[in-house]
Amino acid sequence: MRTSLALLLALPVVATAFTSRAFTPRSVNNVLNAQDSNIPGPPYQGPAVKPILDSISSPANMKTLDMRQLKQLTHELRWEVLESVSKTGGHLSSSLGVMELTVALHYVFDMPEDDIIWDVSHQCYPHKILTGRRGGMAKLRQLGGISGFCKRKESPYDSFGAGHSSTSISAAQGMSIAKSMLGKRKNNCIAVIGDGAITGGMAYEAMNSAGYLNSRMIVILNDNGQVSLPTGTPSAGGTVPASQLSTYTSNLLVSKPFQDFRDFAKSFNKLLPESLQDVNKRIDEYARGVVTGGTLFEELGFYYVGPVDGHDLENMIPILEKLRDSPNNKPVLLHLKTTKGYGYPPALEASDRMHGVGKFDLGTGKQIKPSKPSSPSLTSIFANALIDAATEDRTVVGITAAMPGGTGMDIFGRRFPKRTFDVGIAEQHAVTMGAGMACEGLKPFVCIYSTFMQRGYDQVMHDVAVQNLPVRMVLDRAGLVGNDGPTHHGCYDLSYLGCIPNLTIMAPSDEIELKNMVMTQAAYNDGPTVMRYPRGTGYGAEKLQSLFGYKLLNGEIPAKGEVIPIGKGRVVRRPGGARGKSRKDRVAILSLGTRLHESLVAANEVEEIDDSLGVTVADARFMKPLDVDLVRELADDHSVIITIEEGSIGGFGDHVLHFLALDGLLDDGNLKFRPMVIPDTYFETATQYEQYEQAGLNSEHIRGTILRLTKRIHVPTLQDV
Repeated sequence: MRTSLALLLALPVVATAFTSRAFTPRSVNNVLNAQDSNIPGPPYQGPAVKPILDSISSPANMKTLDMRQLKQLTHELRWEVLESVSKTGGHLSSSLGVMELTVALHYVFDMPEDDIIWDVSHQCYPHKILTGRRGGMAKLRQLGGISGFCKRKESPYDSFGAGHSSTSISAAQGMSIAKSMLGKRKNNCIAVIGDGAITGGMAYEAMNSAGYLNSRMIVILNDNGQVSLPTGTPSAGGTVPASQLSTYTSNLLVSKPFQDFRDFAKSFNKLLPESLQDVNKRIDEYARGVVTGGTLFEELGFYYVGPVDGHDLENMIPILEKLRDSPNNKPVLLHLKTTKGYGYPPALEASDRMHGVGKFDLGTGKQIKPSKPSSPSLTSIFANALIDAATEDRTVVGITAAMPGGTGMDIFGRRFPKRTFDVGIAEQHAVTMGAGMACEGLKPFVCIYSTFMQRGYDQVMHDVAVQNLPVRMVLDRAGLVGNDGPTHHGCYDLSYLGCIPNLTIMAPSDEIELKNMVMTQAAYNDGPTVMRYPRGTGYGAEKLQSLFGYKLLNGEIPAKGEVIPIGKGRVVRRPGGARGKSRKDRVAILSLGTRLHESLVAANEVEEIDDSLGVTVADARFMKPLDVDLVRELADDHSVIITIEEGSIGGFGDHVLHFLALDGLLDDGNLKFRPMVIPDTYFETATQYEQYEQAGLNSEHIRGTILRLTKRIHVPTLQDV
């Protein structure tokens, strides 16, 4: 008791000794518009040398630094991130916004014995640099390089992976309970969760549980007002962040000043043993009324501290030290107000705060674009096709879950703001809200990344499919996505959705088919539909004509799509000339999605290699319902059928094989079948092309499969080795 009382009475003294100046609360506007005053420009440039950062190989090296050195380290670290990401691309502004917090956490806590969980962990670049991976930043998100997210197998300092969101509080609670039950000497578990991630329902489930179980943990709410990507997209809710919680925390800032360390020292009394609380009851009652008051978080069982300036090291470090040293097991929520992109003016001026960037010019912030203009992105083609559908039909609406930029809902929202709904990181809610809209006669397009739709699986099944409601689900980023790696691949949707009755599942092979399928979804009212398409760009009119065989009027891609028959595929290419005279020399490739391009390239190459082989290429278009007439035709006329898809085991190829077996088309042994799918493993960061090379799904792999199955090349067996 004597030690704890001395600690409490010493709090203001400690604050005075640690800080070099009295804390002056800054206004909300000052925080939101904060910039590093040490940055002249443009052109912007960082320090020529980084002596303090050069001395840091692990967080242990930070423990002897004084406040001046910690501030200098923060400055050097910010520019190290900027310089690295300008050369590789990646998630930029989230890391810039947590620079001071990262330095403070590693100064105060002792990783890896203490656990720090970053949610979402794209804000972890400064953490990676301070934990021995500075040299790896040159290959950030590249083949053989380090991940853009925390990854347990990459470093013992990465306590938990969080490539999606809203998981950190649950993980921290589990760690805290485990440490307590196993009698570990220290139990410091810190969840750093963004104001976007905390909109996910799982975060509230965890907070409810933590308060109920009284789990010792610290939740740091990194509140930067950037809930969606980008925040400010015109929608039915206006241009404000897609979260009432963001409004709530902003009101906290308006209603009271930032909490400085002296205020915290007074209110800290609640974390001390009960016998000491009476000693300071009057002080605490005053401080609680003035500084915090009743909050949502306290109702959930948390001790609330804040709001605190997340860019003020002198204030944050003493608060974190006292939370670390508290003997109390009550969960704490420390509310920090930060600025995404802090310290780099080009990021602060960008609509998306330079959230995710390619390579860029450090002096100006201007992103380096390819010299040759590319075709429009598939996402923008989808968005404009949806605008066409909505122009013709006032019941068409769009829903997204905090990803308006990634799904094209920002484009749709600018045209139809009142018909655009951003629900924050809440995929379950998005799907069921769409189901409710469908009940009343609207035509909802629920636009979500394939990987994020996994979180709405129960709702797809029970709220949409069981009731056969005409909800249109659009899954962007299907297949392998490139540099974001395993947490973002959209490989599994065909497998996890293909087993659900009532779903119609389709995948466009090119931009014309993408437009057609949007119009088809809009016209179809007999049940739920799913369209999935990958990250990438269109092929352009020239290739669509020369490779895909389109006959385009005036050589131009049609401006609008047209409705196509449900469950009907198409033959895109037949054998050239007199090739494939006998059935044994005829091969069929049945593609679903954009592997059609690689299939056509492979078919041309095979026929150039062997003029006796004939290769047919068909576009299935639909996985459900499967075009069984097309499959029977291919089985009758060819000795080999190869299916190919941008999906995992259990998807399109399995559906075709299932039909072939049940229809007896494999019974006489005269038909060879091979499914080409994404192998049963996780693919690390690389370019999309490199990942498809690893997966064996590019044209040379298709060509090799054809030549092996037709015995044009010898495949070694174990006896040959």
